[in-house]
Amino acid sequence: MTFARLWLLNILWLLPVLVFVLIIAGRKRDMALNSFADDHLLKRLCMQESRSRRVIKTIFMILAACLMILGLSGPRWGEHFQEVTRKGVDIIVCMDVSTSMLVEDIKPNRLERAKREVMDLVNVLAGDRLGLLAFAGSAYLQCPLTMDYNALYMFLDQFSPDIIPVMGTNLSEAINTAIAGFDKESNTDKVIILITDGEDNEKGGVAAAKKAAGMGIRIFVFGMGDPSGGPVPRMGESGFEQDKSGKIILSKLDEDGLRQIAQISDGVYVRSMEGDLDLDRLYFAGIRRKTTKSTLKSGKIKVYEEKFYIFLIGTLILLFWEGLLDERFF
Repeated sequence: MTFARLWLLNILWLLPVLVFVLIIAGRKRDMALNSFADDHLLKRLCMQESRSRRVIKTIFMILAACLMILGLSGPRWGEHFQEVTRKGVDIIVCMDVSTSMLVEDIKPNRLERAKREVMDLVNVLAGDRLGLLAFAGSAYLQCPLTMDYNALYMFLDQFSPDIIPVMGTNLSEAINTAIAGFDKESNTDKVIILITDGEDNEKGGVAAAKKAAGMGIRIFVFGMGDPSGGPVPRMGESGFEQDKSGKIILSKLDEDGLRQIAQISDGVYVRSMEGDLDLDRLYFAGIRRKTTKSTLKSGKIKVYEEKFYIFLIGTLILLFWEGLLDERFF
């Protein structure tokens, strides 16, 4: 036998406390009656009660509580195999982790907001394989395509400017590394989600987008930041980055370049807006509309048979008899 919610069995430790409370309550009731009148008067004033029936009712109540806890714990025994099929598309999320993503023109900053959006996206995925790629001046595939969404949270939590040693923002490197991360033999629709502020230092993003489009890979772009820009914080220090003349460096969202990358590859461009689940909408209104789901995984899984209803029926029967059984003699 296995239990779906094994932790609920810990409540069984409270049953001795319930027994103790019921015993104390019964004794206090007897003491109250004895203080009210003598025994020979009580027999004439009140209906007589059966101590054995009271004990039986208590046992029924304790057993009902025990069976109810066991039933709520989700007991399962017996098993059968069930055919399952998962359909979806292959998606690689390319996240910019350059220092410009620390700009706070959206709260708390561009990078943290992007990570939260990806977490929201993972929560709505249904059968798709997802991979994670971090890029700045270079790009690294942190998590290959997987259906284990829990693993994605672990990798995503580590995303920071420290994980990429090369400074800058190289969109072509990010797109080309993502292309290499797809299975070339698979006919599944392939999608790249590019999350960046668009400052393409190497100016190769458009050429890489044309390469992706030629391979049938769509690029959906999620712009982080504000076109008016914001100061770039210094890594590990207070204050902001400055140029050689001493002016504070501003990082501005380059929407024109990002729109061009999305258009070339038949994708969609969306800019992050404060308080909106834009990446979710990009997935449903863009990716789901422009792609066709393919079978990514099929097979048989072992399914345990739920038996909770047996314990709950037993609980109802015990409570029914406990209610019918009267302690008093008529």
